[in-house]
Amino acid sequence: MRYQIFVDGQDGTTGLKIHDYLSKNSNVEVIKIDSESRKDRDARSSLINEADLVFLCLPDSASKEAVSMVRNKRTKIIDASTAFRTNLEWTYGLPELHKHQRNSIQNSTRVSVPGCHATGFILAIRPLVAEGIIPKDYPATCYSITGYSGGGKKLISAYSDSKSDQLFAPRHYALSLNHKHLPEMQLHSGLNSAPLFTPIVGSYYQGLALSIPLFPKMFLKQITAKEVQAVLAAYYKDERFIRVMPYESDAYLEDGFFNVLECNHTNYLDLFVFGNKDEILLLSRFDNLGKGASGAAIQNMNMMLGFDEDLGLK
Repeated sequence: MRYQIFVDGQDGTTGLKIHDYLSKNSNVEVIKIDSESRKDRDARSSLINEADLVFLCLPDSASKEAVSMVRNKRTKIIDASTAFRTNLEWTYGLPELHKHQRNSIQNSTRVSVPGCHATGFILAIRPLVAEGIIPKDYPATCYSITGYSGGGKKLISAYSDSKSDQLFAPRHYALSLNHKHLPEMQLHSGLNSAPLFTPIVGSYYQGLALSIPLFPKMFLKQITAKEVQAVLAAYYKDERFIRVMPYESDAYLEDGFFNVLECNHTNYLDLFVFGNKDEILLLSRFDNLGKGASGAAIQNMNMMLGFDEDLGLK
């Protein structure tokens, strides 16, 4: 059986990458909307209800509108916007979240793809909260550097067309401390409050590294950096896309420098632990267009349609 797939928002960064993945999958048939009809409600509604599964690569308001168009109980939805990530009627599309999450995704008709920064934060911190090492009221902080592709077409155009020194240097943003990923970072990490989060955009296309500094003196259990690495390794030991790197990770550095781009064009997420008895640094590295967006969407589709989870992703 070939499944009918529709990508609503097919010309955006995420939509184009999803189309690239789908073009290599013989189990699906992609149905497309004419460019002149992409904002036509009736045309979109017809394709949404024709499809077995729909990817929504749209702004929040447009995603909500698209969901309201579904007139049947058959069409499955994978939404890449922020609209439903904390909606408890939707399934959060992070199969590695805990041991029951994969089954929830497999049996769901409504799945929300996690935000890129949220993915890196949650996968690094949640196991330590779940294992009773970090208290739920821990005052977490994190910062993340990402390629400019995460900002969509407008930001891509700004970086691609400009020679400005201001764009050459990394730039902090969301300094009002209300980044749109914060609600899901709090809800799905197990913490009582969101982290103090500083995102940074760099002058390169894709690749993301998120850092979380931790102080063991504030933990519920006395544990070393090496033991933290062992906890993460045990938590993710059966996960095909999460790689917990050895504690002695200098071999993975380049003359002491961390390579943000190593996971680009893959669906892998690498977790590193650095530190000593007084200070610990968690680092998660992945492709913001892969595990942080389109790759995660395809991983969810594979589970929802009964394919091998890594089909087209390895």
